[in-house]
Amino acid sequence: MEIAAREPLGTTLLDELRTAVAGAVLGPGDPEWDVARLPWNRLVDQQPLALVIAADAADVAATVRWAARNGVTVSAQPNGHGASAALDGTVLVRTAALDDIWVDADAHVARVGAGVKWGDLQTALDGTGLTGLVGSNPDVTVVGYSLCGGLSWFSRAYGAGAGSIRAAEVVDAAGELRWVRPDDAADADLLWALRGGGGEFALVTALELDLHPAPRIYGGLLGYPAEAAGSVLRAFLDVTRAAPEELTAWFTLMHLPDAPFVPAEMRGLSLAVVTATYLGDPESAERLLAPLRAAGPVLRDTLRSVAPGEVGLLAEEPVDPVPAVLAGTRLHGFDDDAVDELLRVAGAGSGTPLLQVQLRHVGGALARERVPAAAGTADEPYLLTGLTIVPSPDLAPLVSAALDQLFTTFAPWSTGTAPLTFLDRDESIRRAYPAATIDRLRAVKAAVDPAGTFRGNRPVDA
Repeated sequence: MEIAAREPLGTTLLDELRTAVAGAVLGPGDPEWDVARLPWNRLVDQQPLALVIAADAADVAATVRWAARNGVTVSAQPNGHGASAALDGTVLVRTAALDDIWVDADAHVARVGAGVKWGDLQTALDGTGLTGLVGSNPDVTVVGYSLCGGLSWFSRAYGAGAGSIRAAEVVDAAGELRWVRPDDAADADLLWALRGGGGEFALVTALELDLHPAPRIYGGLLGYPAEAAGSVLRAFLDVTRAAPEELTAWFTLMHLPDAPFVPAEMRGLSLAVVTATYLGDPESAERLLAPLRAAGPVLRDTLRSVAPGEVGLLAEEPVDPVPAVLAGTRLHGFDDDAVDELLRVAGAGSGTPLLQVQLRHVGGALARERVPAAAGTADEPYLLTGLTIVPSPDLAPLVSAALDQLFTTFAPWSTGTAPLTFLDRDESIRRAYPAATIDRLRAVKAAVDPAGTFRGNRPVDA
């Protein structure tokens, strides 16, 4: 039976779904609905047909079989960090309960359920001398992040997070729960697509991942007054142009609100901030970072030796749900004119409504393909991003205009592309990948999900 995109599910279909799964099933009439349907990014107003709170992978499989029988699309989210659409006509599966973690330190392998957050996996790696390719927020799930490419603190040394996917436990379009492994030639295209193509091809219930050597990790931030931004940015560029792949650094112009998620001593301030990680000993890290310490008066210094479980905390990003807008663009370079332009549009006195404008040093191992992956390679040295909190939807046009100004200003340095997780809410996956990759992703989608049962955050046919 075909369900129209916005037609509510009838009682009979909801009852059938409730009978099929062990977990809870919520619909628009339930008292918990208006909270349960919300993603982590509160700016996205999700309106799915129903919500399945999966108790286990069998619930995910049962939901897919029900959806396929009834012509309904299905999407999975543990908490919705990457949410980008209303999910009209879609049943949303919450996978937070799939939280098993298994680590084989000798083999440098981890297996994680779809609900495992990066903070939990990294904490499990404390004392092993190993790390996953963790990003900047411990609340993001390992599976969602990895399926969408995964830009890590350690990507300069070890590549994109998607390249560390060894195998995936999936529910396919037939509702079968099975493993997709590289030694099965029949699944080669599907595994390639899962490594960076998002959630369009199957519902992933677990991943098996490579872990990477990290016997010592040094990291943290240096905060400066906004007036020092020019000298700090120039020092940042000098350091990153000569940096080994073990060093990753980000320069940020921050205009901080008086809000609980901001450290008390920084609330209401405009600052220049450098955040960095180094895979190695503190002495080597400090030698590399010395020009940054000399670039201006340091108001805040959190650089220190850290355990794997602390890496996700270094950027001090909010973990509680917020209404946020984030967008980015890769840059092929950053010269003196770019320095002047960044200070003009986002520095002290610019009046920008953006919470932060950030320049990330990337490149390194991101330019080399470890395994066949849709995530591909990217040799651009920098990624420019803009981020802000939008407390009221009425402010969204102001924020959009500020982002447009930022990226228009940097058009001479921009490649026009961005990692999948740095697209604005309304942007297509086509800005993340070249045409040949999009064509192959569409071909894989047509082969493994011809009825269009699965819906990811960035549809490949958009």
